[in-house]
Amino acid sequence: MCRIHAVSYDYSATTECLIEPQRAQYEGGIISNPDFTHGIQGWTVFGQGAVKEGISNDGNRYIVAHGRSHPLDSISQEVRLEKGKLYSFSGMSFPIYLKKKKIFLSCIFLQNGISAWVQINGGRGNVAVVFKMSSGELVRGGQVTARNGCWCLLKGGVFANISSRAEILFESKTTEAEIWVDNVSLQPFTMEQWRSHQDESIDKERQGKVRFEARYANGTAIEGAGFSIKQTKSDFPFGCCMNYHIINSTDYQHWFALRFRHTTFTNEMKWYSTEKIQGQENYTVADAMVSFAQKNSISIRGHNIFWDNPKYQPEWVKNLTSDELRKAAEQRIESVVSRYAGQLIAWDAMNENLHFNFFEDKLGKNATAEYYARAYQLDPDTTMFLNEYNTIEDCRDEKANPFNYMTKLDEILSYPGNQGISAGIGLQGHFGSGQPNLAYMRSSLDILGSTGLPIWLTEVDVGKDPNQAEYLEQVLREGHSHPAVKGIIMFVGPANAGFNNTVLADKDFKNTPAGDVVDKLIDEWKFQTKEIKADGKGSIEIPLFHGDYNITVKDPVSSSLTGFSYKMTKDVTRDTVHLRINA
Repeated sequence: MCRIHAVSYDYSATTECLIEPQRAQYEGGIISNPDFTHGIQGWTVFGQGAVKEGISNDGNRYIVAHGRSHPLDSISQEVRLEKGKLYSFSGMSFPIYLKKKKIFLSCIFLQNGISAWVQINGGRGNVAVVFKMSSGELVRGGQVTARNGCWCLLKGGVFANISSRAEILFESKTTEAEIWVDNVSLQPFTMEQWRSHQDESIDKERQGKVRFEARYANGTAIEGAGFSIKQTKSDFPFGCCMNYHIINSTDYQHWFALRFRHTTFTNEMKWYSTEKIQGQENYTVADAMVSFAQKNSISIRGHNIFWDNPKYQPEWVKNLTSDELRKAAEQRIESVVSRYAGQLIAWDAMNENLHFNFFEDKLGKNATAEYYARAYQLDPDTTMFLNEYNTIEDCRDEKANPFNYMTKLDEILSYPGNQGISAGIGLQGHFGSGQPNLAYMRSSLDILGSTGLPIWLTEVDVGKDPNQAEYLEQVLREGHSHPAVKGIIMFVGPANAGFNNTVLADKDFKNTPAGDVVDKLIDEWKFQTKEIKADGKGSIEIPLFHGDYNITVKDPVSSSLTGFSYKMTKDVTRDTVHLRINA
């Protein structure tokens, strides 16, 4: 896999590429002749180009698509996809050669998972893996930006909505480039297998094991001691947005505070909410919501300082001159960041910066980087996020693919003065109706996770669908199971607060099916209070979710109770705690 290390946030310089590709994962899965040991047997040309066998200096065999004139001119192999399975594309390597210059691109595919190795020597470009269904539909499995001088792993995947024959293709708009492919893997997984992996990962990443040993002051083990263990706080942020309706609705307040300890305001901190008329700032609503959150120990993500979409500027901002906009934006950032400095756990500093460029067009290409720098100066202890949509939820959106995301983040963080910023990766997660492509989601998280920066799913919801609750659960489990994901905020809520896409409670605050899913996961992802009897050595061993606990030990002789506090931290996989009890 192409690994990218977070060293001074210089991802491009620290990308680790390989001279020769690694072996195909799963021995190629359902791919025939995945490592080209038998030449190009099982592979054909797609489109107008041609294919040939290639052999490296070390004797490694691969296939070359050359003579290309159309983006989809490439190699092809037909496979059969089974309805209801996820196909993970992984373990594939393909360099692309531009005339005599090597072009290596890298992308990663999972669920039905696929992968490849690519390189560009002296240039850049994109390569995508595409599944051509029997209906003629082209389904993108993922893509990567070409790098110079090495092979990297391409990874991704698709979900099969129907049983169908499909052709695996590769797309590059750099039509003068040769595409080299090696060590292809396409591995199917049932939903049960995928869920099993999620559960295993959650057990590994979100829990640690602890052994409690109860002894009297003289060191004697308390055989049969009774342990009562209760979790008082979870270290994994799993929260929900809130809107202005919460200020005056006690039912909404009770519903929210009963479940969540992390939130984002939907619109109330945005510029168009706090300064509808130029020069007339009004933070009354946002301040009231901050007050409610603080009184209920609810942590807040700030959303947002700026939004790069021209449509969502205050009306009076849209027609300002560049000089007028610069002055107004300076006042905006000074006002909102200073007002809430030290009270938030994060800021979405510039919203949707991959899709839109309102501020860059008006103020220059470094506008976003400059605003990150100023926000950091005003509130240096708060993590600054680049918040984007479609990076995990829609593989068709080339603008927001994980590699473009990393490039944009690198531009921001390499700007003079920004090297020390506490930065985070914000992935909105607005999934449409229909089965989510969990394989693509996982591969995107893998790629972005390689930066070492914290990833948050910041606005998760799922489109209306008869299976909406099921799909919401799949997305939330995928996020929670990934080690790079450090928090999840859903953009969902009760009908009484105006939520109409993913609704958790009806107008009487009774759970919808989606609400039942959320409540189930809240319970599942925290330790359930247990009463446990110690063995003959006064010991118990138990897995605990990361977080804070109250431990009560009951002396089996005197029935006296002794209380302790304990914290299971994220960096502990196994711990032993000695508890001393006065007889």
